[in-house]
Amino acid sequence: MEVKAEAKFIKMSPRKVRLVAEVIKSLSPTVALEHLALMQKRAAGPVASVLKSALANATNNAKLSAEKLWIKSVIIGGGPALKRWRPVSRGRAHPYKKRMSHIRIVLTDNAEVNSGKLKVKNEK
Repeated sequence: MEVKAEAKFIKMSPRKVRLVAEVIKSLSPTVALEHLALMQKRAAGPVASVLKSALANATNNAKLSAEKLWIKSVIIGGGPALKRWRPVSRGRAHPYKKRMSHIRIVLTDNAEVNSGKLKVKNEK
């Protein structure tokens, strides 16, 4: 069974959030939360909150055991970008974008799906 959780419009660049998401793929949620607690990236906070939400959905709504769950996928999508301008010399302006992210985490209780990924991750 699959359980999902999602957070939208996180004011953080998807590129920075994907760096954190790559660390926790194919782990159990409890181990992933430990990794995120020790990580010194600002993106670890929103990813951890979505992971806690998915874990709560699995235990409360689907009545699944937290020890038997695995992270099936962590999808970081780009949200809308706020377009802003910075004034520069000679009366000109330079445009830049303040990007947003959508974070989606899918948990599953099927261990066979993740067993191959874990072996590959340990070999590297």
